[in-house]
Amino acid sequence: MKEKICKVKMGLVEKLGVHLEDREHLAPVAARILSYIILTGKKGTTFEDMVTILCASKSTISTHLNHLQDLNKIVYFTKTGDRKKYFIINKGMVLQHIDNMINKWGEEREIHLELKNYKETINTKKIENESEKFDLSFHDDYIKFIDGATASVEELRLKLANNKFDI
Repeated sequence: MKEKICKVKMGLVEKLGVHLEDREHLAPVAARILSYIILTGKKGTTFEDMVTILCASKSTISTHLNHLQDLNKIVYFTKTGDRKKYFIINKGMVLQHIDNMINKWGEEREIHLELKNYKETINTKKIENESEKFDLSFHDDYIKFIDGATASVEELRLKLANNKFDI
């Protein structure tokens, strides 16, 4: 059973790693490290574990761990009587990602409002033939979608910021 879970975890490390590589503009090994840390959870993972499990050299893991710390994507904690560092994700990284999503959606919303207003003006002043008028329902639906998605993500952000759950 443990071997099957480990196999699934490593498959997810790879899949999430490819996603994070693109989204966060990370080197492949850094993305895999971040993925592994995310999937290990709040117990954290050590440098030694990552060298063994990710099959990378100590210098490679060290370089990318330092880079991820510099980017504030990960932090570490220590345990009493144990000299090892246990790496976990930085909750602030998740909050920052959520804030960026909300900001981008806000920008898209504003663009769609401007487009809709322009098309409404054209429909009422320039176009007399009904069949040539702009259909505004797409913009209405898209703005409604953005509003709903933003509200949901803002609720998630609030819960995360208020420590309603650990990640």
